[in-house]
Amino acid sequence: MKKILVIHGPNLHLLGQREPGVYGTVTLAAINAHLKKLAAKNKISLAIMQSNIEGKIVDAIGKAGNKFAGILINPAAYTHTSVAIRDALAAVNLPAVEVHLSNTHTREEFRHTSLISPVVKGTIMGFGPHSYYLGLEALIELIS
Repeated sequence: MKKILVIHGPNLHLLGQREPGVYGTVTLAAINAHLKKLAAKNKISLAIMQSNIEGKIVDAIGKAGNKFAGILINPAAYTHTSVAIRDALAAVNLPAVEVHLSNTHTREEFRHTSLISPVVKGTIMGFGPHSYYLGLEALIELIS
């Protein structure tokens, strides 16, 4: 069975209570439960992590090469700042899809640039939790 690594970046553990006007009211647990259902339908298993610590995310990506067929990542605030996560994704040579709940291009200017987008297969944003579900479906298609 193929396995996908799902990475949730900083502050995503606060979904459902953090800025609901921007991020909605769905919790991270609910997103993860739906992702697991979608994966099971497609005979894919998921390993899911959330970290506020850049180094832990970099370590997880670095160890993913022999264990996973692809990576679904919401780097959150690290999208705009982390050369380390960008370089880890480029180095691991796995198909990856970047997702965001909000459309970062309609937000503050500093959110308009993603350091991650150039090293992933695609980016899905602006559809709330559906960004994750669409991203997982795209990644499953890529690894099939």
